[in-house]
Amino acid sequence: MSDAAPEGRHVPVMLAEVLEALAPRDGGRYLDGTFGGGGYAGAILDAAACTLWAIDRDPDAIARGAALADRAAGRLHLLEGRFGDMLALLEAEGIGRLDGIVLDLGVSSFQLDENDRGFSFRGDGPLDMRMSKQGKSAADLINTLDESELADVLYQLGEERYSRRIARVIVAARREAPITTTARLAALVRGCVPRDPSGIDGATRSFQALRLAVNDELGEIERGLAAAAQLLAPGGRLVVVAFHSLEDRIVKRFMAAQAGRSAGTSRHDPSALTQRAAPAAFRLLTPKALRPGRSETNANPRARSARLRAIERLDTERLQEARDAA
Repeated sequence: MSDAAPEGRHVPVMLAEVLEALAPRDGGRYLDGTFGGGGYAGAILDAAACTLWAIDRDPDAIARGAALADRAAGRLHLLEGRFGDMLALLEAEGIGRLDGIVLDLGVSSFQLDENDRGFSFRGDGPLDMRMSKQGKSAADLINTLDESELADVLYQLGEERYSRRIARVIVAARREAPITTTARLAALVRGCVPRDPSGIDGATRSFQALRLAVNDELGEIERGLAAAAQLLAPGGRLVVVAFHSLEDRIVKRFMAAQAGRSAGTSRHDPSALTQRAAPAAFRLLTPKALRPGRSETNANPRARSARLRAIERLDTERLQEARDAA
């Protein structure tokens, strides 16, 4: 999630593309599963006379949304929680079907820009990274995981090729004193990795890995996508903006499967002779991920890695009736 420019202005990423893919209509019911700063939510409410539910696990985001909810005059309903729990959260609101869902994955710019939240290596603050401000923090993981476990987290969630070297240095450093600040952790990591010619900070992958682990973000994405597929009415659309390869890979595979484009079974597998492909429940609106334009990335560098994918639920009952009548 990245919905503000570096100087703090509120700039939702790929907003025009999100609105075009979501296609909000008057009377529709929509969900913004990652409210953040409310950029998408405000634009959806402006685009159509619709009703919007918005979820965020960060209590600060819910508090920020109060002003927008007041301006929306009863059309915006804020729900504190995880978007992976959207089925239960919406059921409590009496909502069983939606016409569209948007998810903006990852950390918000508000979280990145507040040093006391501990998400960023660019300032100094407590090593926290908890979106919901509950549960184990990044400091808890850094100071309690054994060297092998820590290396696995950095490699699997950060795709950090120097994970074992970094884990070894961290374990040695914490014997002297617990690692409790972002500045100390960033300095330790930077000392382990060679300078990247692209200019990417050496601490980037390690901080990403810890954030994903602390918040179980990949598991949350899988749960959220599955729930969204259940909630969408025929013609309903799911629009997802992802910011790095691990997130986008999950989204890409899920949407391909829902559209009946899953990788086939091996021709050497005898069970494939008796298996039939499940009928597609969705159609792909984006055969390839959409990327932000150059003008947007120049204005907001945090948008550079964004990828947008979207699917639309088919009216399978009507399709089947048409087949039966043919």
